[in-house]
Amino acid sequence: MNDSIIYTLDFDGVICDSAIETAITGWKAGSTIWADMPAAAPQAIVDQFREVRPIIETGYEAILIIRLMYLGKSTAAIYANYAAKVQRMLDEIHVSIDDLKKLFGETRDNWIANDRADWIAKNPLYPGVAEKLRLMGQRHFWCVITTKQERFVKEILGANQIDLGDERIFGMERKLSKPEVLKGLKAQHPGQPIYFVEDRLPALEGVQKHPELADVKLFLALWGYNLAADHALATSKAIALQPLDCFLGNSLGAV
Repeated sequence: MNDSIIYTLDFDGVICDSAIETAITGWKAGSTIWADMPAAAPQAIVDQFREVRPIIETGYEAILIIRLMYLGKSTAAIYANYAAKVQRMLDEIHVSIDDLKKLFGETRDNWIANDRADWIAKNPLYPGVAEKLRLMGQRHFWCVITTKQERFVKEILGANQIDLGDERIFGMERKLSKPEVLKGLKAQHPGQPIYFVEDRLPALEGVQKHPELADVKLFLALWGYNLAADHALATSKAIALQPLDCFLGNSLGAV
């Protein structure tokens, strides 16, 4: 495989359509902070969450977004000055980001412990992706680069009969940015082409800020959590737009 392509894939929004699960986990976690929130997430809020999902970088943010939705904020209002809104909420509840990450992970762990089948069902892989990954694994080195906690990635892949070694899952625990992971892979696989498939345009733009990663081929996954405005901007930045049917086919490379 010395001359084969190194495929690096984001997880949520590329492999797994986790929006419903993320919304419900955010609600479950939020209800432990704000006592006025009922136990079950209203379906309207779960549906609205998908509209706001493109703004989220790390899962814990769902706790805060769900709270804003519960308070009646529209999707447009949440997008406006989002970073400032997040900081204001953190200041109000006197909880750190690390605390929210821990709460989010523990809430997922509890859900899995109580009803693993339901949790897995709320984390479906995109149609055709499981088969694509199995084929990819036979011919190429591929790995996951994500802000998700690694044990959840492992759990979902395993439930879909996809065996990926721990050393190929680069998640939150590594405390590495996605560009840092890509640099490490370049060092480990000198001379081999690297393809990075990601659904968040800011993550791809972040890679472009590193000149030593200029030869990494960047793809924006159009089936994931992004907006039409992102597509136009990606094109202007020489980032390839990737529809799901092309990803499942051969257009990424010789798979």
